[in-house]
Amino acid sequence: MLQSHGKNTFTLKQARENFSEVSPAALSLALNRLSRKNKIVSVSRGFYVIIPPQNSNIGIIPPALFINSLMKHLNKPYYVGLLSAAAFHGASHQRPQEFFVINLLPAIRPIEKMGIKINFIGRMIIPFSSLEERKTEAGYIKVSNPELTALDILQYSDHIGGLSRAATVIDELSETMHADKFTEDLIFSVPVVMIQRLGYILDRIIGSTELAEAIYKKVTRVHPVLTRKPLKAGRTVKGFATDSRWKLIINVEIETDL
Repeated sequence: MLQSHGKNTFTLKQARENFSEVSPAALSLALNRLSRKNKIVSVSRGFYVIIPPQNSNIGIIPPALFINSLMKHLNKPYYVGLLSAAAFHGASHQRPQEFFVINLLPAIRPIEKMGIKINFIGRMIIPFSSLEERKTEAGYIKVSNPELTALDILQYSDHIGGLSRAATVIDELSETMHADKFTEDLIFSVPVVMIQRLGYILDRIIGSTELAEAIYKKVTRVHPVLTRKPLKAGRTVKGFATDSRWKLIINVEIETDL
């Protein structure tokens, strides 16, 4: 019935309201039976995804088709980020094996169901002006724009395979990035070292000097004095040179795959 109205999810609360004549025990048995028949999957407490016949062999529909409903159920502001967002922006070589969601802290435990994995990353501030709405078969979802995606990929590079992988994604994203999208809200939402790292990669590694120059002007309006920081956190900085413009200690070699 829900699928005929374009719905692919429901909550336990909705089921109880729609079948108020059914006892809680009987409803629980019915839901368990549907789950065993691979008609529905519980991806979070009290939240179910309906599996259409064409997806019964896969086991579950793609997360993009239910993430908005799930986050509303959890009452958590969110956006699709990192490699999942990069794929929306045309970084076709970076399609992830897992789905990345950024939400306001505290973070949510990862979800692994029927061959899919949703990784949640907690953030203290969400720069809402840097989010885009993307249409899916099931409605709209929130996705980080290319600029926020690039900064997140650097801030959470350990989640995607390190700085060289991050630089490769940024190389692909650079064609869709615009200097005017680096707003003060966005700059203040991340540690300033992430802007320094992004500028350095665009400038010295990728060769997007015009974009890097525009970002430099924007960040130094907000942070007039950039302080020395390591390009790679957690590694020694002794004996390594410092980039004169971006004030980064170049303690790691970055190579892109493109």
